[in-house]
Amino acid sequence: MRQGFVKVAAATPKILVADCVENTRVILESIREMSRAGAKIMVLPELAVTGYTCSDLFWQEQLIWESERQLSRLLDETRGVDALIFVGMPMEIFGKLYNVAAVMNRGKLLGIVPKKYLPSYHEFYEGRHFTPGEEQTVWIEREGERIPFGMNLLFACRELPRLIVAAEICEDLWVPNPPSVSHALAGATVLVNLSASDEMTGKDTYRRELVRSQSARLVAGYIYADAGEGESSTDLVFGAQNMIAENGTILAEAERFKNQTICTELDVDRLVSERRRMTTYPAQRPEGYVTVPFSLVVGKTELTRTFSARPFVPSDQGDRDKRCDEILNIQAMGLKKRLEHTRCQSAVIGISGGLDSTLALLVAARAFDLLGLSRDKITAVTMPCFGTTDRTYQNACQLTRCLGASLREVDIREAVELHFRDIGQDPEKHDVTYENSQARERTQILMDIANQTGGLVIGTGDLSELALGWATYNGDHMSMYAVNASVPKTLVRHLVRYYADTCQEQELSRVLLDVLDTPVSPELLPPEDGKISQKTEELVGPYELHDFFLYYMLRAGFEPLKIFRIARRAFEGEYDSDTVLKWLKSFYRRFFAQQFKRSCLPDGPKVGSVAVSPRGDLRMPSDGCARIWLDQLEKL
Repeated sequence: MRQGFVKVAAATPKILVADCVENTRVILESIREMSRAGAKIMVLPELAVTGYTCSDLFWQEQLIWESERQLSRLLDETRGVDALIFVGMPMEIFGKLYNVAAVMNRGKLLGIVPKKYLPSYHEFYEGRHFTPGEEQTVWIEREGERIPFGMNLLFACRELPRLIVAAEICEDLWVPNPPSVSHALAGATVLVNLSASDEMTGKDTYRRELVRSQSARLVAGYIYADAGEGESSTDLVFGAQNMIAENGTILAEAERFKNQTICTELDVDRLVSERRRMTTYPAQRPEGYVTVPFSLVVGKTELTRTFSARPFVPSDQGDRDKRCDEILNIQAMGLKKRLEHTRCQSAVIGISGGLDSTLALLVAARAFDLLGLSRDKITAVTMPCFGTTDRTYQNACQLTRCLGASLREVDIREAVELHFRDIGQDPEKHDVTYENSQARERTQILMDIANQTGGLVIGTGDLSELALGWATYNGDHMSMYAVNASVPKTLVRHLVRYYADTCQEQELSRVLLDVLDTPVSPELLPPEDGKISQKTEELVGPYELHDFFLYYMLRAGFEPLKIFRIARRAFEGEYDSDTVLKWLKSFYRRFFAQQFKRSCLPDGPKVGSVAVSPRGDLRMPSDGCARIWLDQLEKL
């Protein structure tokens, strides 16, 4: 439960219709199974104690009495279970029969939540047996205890204040305005659904989308426990499609028709953080609700859920290709609009043979195609200097020719050497001045050529470089429109790969693949034996690590220790803990120290949920201090 992670579970025991004694036995087995897995919230299906398909047996006194007796057994045998448990059963209250969720914690009945919407159409006729629940909470007496009964109950964990749980039952989710909407607006971060949803062809897809989308629109965790094998097959079959979702993502799902128990971790801290940053998400006010406290033992939650090591890149090939095409279109449409607005008929790009400038040139080609302009109006400028290798030079030239752009070469060695003499820089001293003088000379040339051609200088720097400040201020840091400004380095690679795979031009594809195979480098230091000597990731760290840190810092707002914890899990087998920690500290130092460069970025299109534009997603002071973030890591 530390760092907001709470292990939760949904189970479908194989019941016998109307056999409350046997059903309680298998329910207890499921509870013990979930407890061994460390689950702190456990959800079982609708009417699990009796079975959902009892039909007119619900009018039998014996069934209702036995169900009540078995509830006492459940309470007695779960005294030692450290969890909040939801079990479905029928219950007679005020002379009427209700379809309810009995909510238990350490052998105590905390509350009873009734189902509101009772389907009485098609194969359903719940209105024949049950009374609809009401929002207003009333108090009932049971075995000398006063128990709250009503839909509007919030179960709040004393030890983890952000863990607030509320329940709805099956059909409640399928109506236009589900109770879970009110529950979330009252503060519930985790919603549970005790369900008995029968199977029909295609219904599983709709059911999954209901659960997924409800967790997304409410920014909540959603635990769905479905009835399965064991229910009567007189007219229906139940598939036990248990699901656990978090803010639009299905974290765990049971295989249908298998009565499986599923278990994973919900991150309630992230849910609260996401709600807090959404200015349109209402303040949570539990007006009209009764809050029922419960307790759990706080300990370290063993993580079983996975975290993508590359959160900016979809793992599925089809989704990845779709994402790449979409991003290329966003980039191209942004540039198209800027060219139209400024009435520019040309563009200027510094082409190095590296990934970023390659992507910028591909985007410019697509934008010019959209405008109906000839690609020869794109001037690709190669500016060899001290660190340029033959491989990158040849790739830059061949790429330009393949795309039909105009190639222009400006050798800057002499100009930079003259500049060194002007400022008294020793050319043998390969320091930051040596490197940045080249970058600024290149930017000056690009700006002046743009003036000559009446064009725009297209920036090539990517999101990862901006996050780390790996750009020369007023050098490659500056342009007239920055098409890659919100594209992280890990995604740049896939965009170029996608273009190579889909361009249907053999030579262009060959060049792009060789660019992908070239080490990332600014090429500002002389090569060694004709090969790149300055490899960026040896200096600032692996970009895949930094992109991971960036995503979970900016998108999720995670604290450093939490990022370190999930990074170790995500990169297990790739990087050891010491390496992750080393570059995480470096990330925080650089991110805070380099904000001044991001405070004056040129315009560029936002393509994803993480961006650092000072006009959009990141309004951060240039003098912000990283101390409290780094101090947390120093404790490790």
